[in-house]
Amino acid sequence: MNRTAFNSFSKVITSLHVAIYQGTGGKVAGRMGGLTVLLLTTTGRKSGKSRTKPLGYVRDGDDYLLAASNAGKDFFPAWWLNLKSNPDAEIQVGGEKLKVTARKATPEERERMWPKLVASYSGYTGYETKTDREIPVVILTPKP
Repeated sequence: MNRTAFNSFSKVITSLHVAIYQGTGGKVAGRMGGLTVLLLTTTGRKSGKSRTKPLGYVRDGDDYLLAASNAGKDFFPAWWLNLKSNPDAEIQVGGEKLKVTARKATPEERERMWPKLVASYSGYTGYETKTDREIPVVILTPKP
């Protein structure tokens, strides 16, 4: 499968995952590869359009932690670039929607949080070895 066909296929699968998650309040499609999944909706940094992605997460107190791993590719996922441009976003966790603000974990926070992400999905360790970039830990803090 060439890259264009793969990207098209990936978009269809992601759209289907999002639709099923939204339609069932996360009862179906709420887990992926052992990870608990939330839906992250960002504003496209170039298009200005809403973009929704299913992503694995772990909790850290009131915060939600994401790994901007992009499966170990040498470039950041678009959702992280969108958040860097506009850190205000929305998540859906099960049937609940929350407004959040995103930020990159400090080095000290990452040192504490990265093992929590790896414990929830061991694949992150492999992703880390596939790339020279440090995989950011993204902290989503709910707004009051």
